[in-house]
Amino acid sequence: MTIKPANLSDPAVRAFVSAVNSHDRDRFMSLLAPDATMADDGSDRDLAEWIDREIFSSNGHLEVDNESSGGRALLARYRNDTWGEMRTRWTFTVEDDGRISRFETGQA
Repeated sequence: MTIKPANLSDPAVRAFVSAVNSHDRDRFMSLLAPDATMADDGSDRDLAEWIDREIFSSNGHLEVDNESSGGRALLARYRNDTWGEMRTRWTFTVEDDGRISRFETGQA
């Protein structure tokens, strides 16, 4: 059963998923710490390049199936126009100011 983004536990993760699904790049960027980093399948990636390619220019969309670690770890079906749909895991590091300083994703 899918968890609606509005029902996700962690406010930063909830906003992240909502920004991805609404294709709101400005909102998405406002959620990240200035020096935010990310990894895909265990390899660090260039954040700006990755989000453009994997989310915004390819219509990325997350459907969350499960959350853990206080809402900072997700199991989700992710789809975009490039890769289609795949089962993915997402983990987030959220700073005291509520911004995401790192996220990691990959196939689950």
